[in-house]
Amino acid sequence: MVLDPDLPRRQFLRAAVAVGGAGALAACQERVDDGATPTGDPAAKPRRQHAWRDHVPHDDSGNSLLPEHQVLLYVNLDADGPPGEDARATLETALSTLDRAYEWSADGLLHTVAYSPAYFDRYDADLPPSVALPEPRPLSDFETPTFDTQDAVVHLASNRPDAVLAADEALTGDRDAVNGEPVDARLTDVATVDSRRTGFVGAGLPADHQDAAGIPDSKPVPEQSPLFMGFTAGFVGNQATEDYVTIEEGPFAGGTTKVIANLRQRLDDWYGEQSYDERVAELFSPGHAEEGLVEGVGTNLGDDSGIDRFLDDVADRAREAGRVGHAQKAARANRDDDGNVRLLRRHFESTDDIGSDDAVASLHFPSLQRRISEFERVREAMNGADITAATPAVRQRVNNGILEYIFVRRRGNFLVPPRRHRSLPTPRPAD
Repeated sequence: MVLDPDLPRRQFLRAAVAVGGAGALAACQERVDDGATPTGDPAAKPRRQHAWRDHVPHDDSGNSLLPEHQVLLYVNLDADGPPGEDARATLETALSTLDRAYEWSADGLLHTVAYSPAYFDRYDADLPPSVALPEPRPLSDFETPTFDTQDAVVHLASNRPDAVLAADEALTGDRDAVNGEPVDARLTDVATVDSRRTGFVGAGLPADHQDAAGIPDSKPVPEQSPLFMGFTAGFVGNQATEDYVTIEEGPFAGGTTKVIANLRQRLDDWYGEQSYDERVAELFSPGHAEEGLVEGVGTNLGDDSGIDRFLDDVADRAREAGRVGHAQKAARANRDDDGNVRLLRRHFESTDDIGSDDAVASLHFPSLQRRISEFERVREAMNGADITAATPAVRQRVNNGILEYIFVRRRGNFLVPPRRHRSLPTPRPAD
């Protein structure tokens, strides 16, 4: 991909993040005039790597506004076997550089490092009973994803594209300093980047980048939408809290588990064949459409989609309406016995086609939960197999939420350790 200097500012900055590298960073810095990026205090960083909620802006309803620009670096360690103390110290030095260089905020930099089952297979010891980290597996009869089994994934996020790019370069490039802090060690001193993936989220950004395969040429994505499908998401009332998804016991207390999926989106029929009310019915529930609960991109819903009203007798409701809603299906498994939401979702859009320069509409879907099995249970409920068995109009993909429009390309399972164990942890680290 070549940066076009004639692109509007937002499109140019997003394209710079997608391209990456020193040249893209220099070009980005020429177009950014937002003042100095706030520097960080390592002692002020929360003990949880996944503690983002209190460090990002919120809308008028209290919903989190995730950082607009995001990068995922999937890496493999260079050496075989368990990493040694030198490698561990090198990575901690590299990550500590980012801690000093950037405030822990959406206007600075939020970042996590998480580890796969393959990483922990390097050790003879098993993970403690408080952590269950299974290998990724197919979660429906109709998906054939490629599984991400790299050793680790580093997640960088900021509202400032120059901060994301500079942090990326500090970890993987040849910069001597980042935001005024000397770079004495790099991620790539101990690991090799296997895959670099990027994305964006926030009102206006999907509309700016809808010139991608999978989205009609009519450019139907509303300017107000934070996502390609034309509706807001991530209502705080329908999200797990950070406390709820945090591991409570054992050496990884303060950490969490993370599933990251990548979903290709094919939205020609979503926008070309479905009316607005049909899109509401398939994304939320038929009841939302019948009662006119959603206006525009759905910001009128406030801090809760209201989906819990429509979780009783879902099969009967689907039989009457001839379709079932995506949120309606998933929410059945996304509540514990006390009504608490199980998953904390932090998804963002992308136009990366991994391994190609072509722009393809897709969704990066990071989900945080205490146990991977909770994500798997919700994902299987989203398949709606019980509803297809009871309702002739609802088929494996047709009239079955949004399954007709999304296709799982990749998925990986990871452990996000607490900050004290973020650098190449053993399965049984001592506190």
